[in-house]
Amino acid sequence: MTMERIVVADAAAGPYGITVGPDGGLWFTLVHAGEAGRLAADGSVTRYGLGAPGCGPAVITPGPDGALWFTRMRDHRIGRITVDGEAGSFALPTGDCGPYGIAAGPDGALWFTELNAGRIGRITVEGEVSEYPLPVDGGYPSMITAGPDGALWFTLNQAHAIGRITVDGEVALHPLPTRGAAPVGIARGGGALWFAEIGAGRIGRITVDGEVTEHPLPDRDARPHAVAAGPDGRLWFTEWAAGRIGCLTPDGGYTGHPLPAGSAEPHGIAVTADGTVHAALETGEIVRLVA
Repeated sequence: MTMERIVVADAAAGPYGITVGPDGGLWFTLVHAGEAGRLAADGSVTRYGLGAPGCGPAVITPGPDGALWFTRMRDHRIGRITVDGEAGSFALPTGDCGPYGIAAGPDGALWFTELNAGRIGRITVEGEVSEYPLPVDGGYPSMITAGPDGALWFTLNQAHAIGRITVDGEVALHPLPTRGAAPVGIARGGGALWFAEIGAGRIGRITVDGEVTEHPLPDRDARPHAVAAGPDGRLWFTEWAAGRIGCLTPDGGYTGHPLPAGSAEPHGIAVTADGTVHAALETGEIVRLVA
């Protein structure tokens, strides 16, 4: 694969989350600058202010309404931006809740995690919010994704578990077998859920029945962070501490792609329909991997 570096901001702005937008562009957050951005196929970049430089936009996802939705973890709001760059946000009822992961659900709403409050939230496209407490204290719910079973699946970083919540708010937890796993990223792939164990240097897979398989990485100190499934069944993930993009085949085969010199701190990752991989680097770049 070839790797291309695209500068989208200075290092102080902090590219963080990234997703494929409904318009075909790559949309990303600038966590320290309080902005969202769009990377076009030709490499051109457009940045949009959110009206709150300290809001801390983090994870971003396409919504059911054709807009992009994202968490604002520092001012505890859920943000929305249209593909034309019109931005707004919705306040959350629980103060200091720390929204982080967000995903579109099968019910036409957005579901998100609340790091600090230990809850899963739901917001309609009109801005109506519901919150669901989790049956564990200090679990630190992190990333969330829609599963193949019509439920939402999420990681519990400090409870070392994977959670499942139905659209009716019923919650089940699946403890992980590895001590100190500290899962963060999670994505649907191949009829199951894949997740990154940042604390254990492993990539895990969980079926909708709760069966867990773990794949240790060659570099156990790589600290895998975000994950995304490709159209060919491969799983892609950022290795935050190693400065590398990792790839896992369905049978557990691993390939690592080191980032160019001077690039580091990969966080969010996204794969387009043709299998092109994009990762957001907090040092101010997006890298593009093309087969």
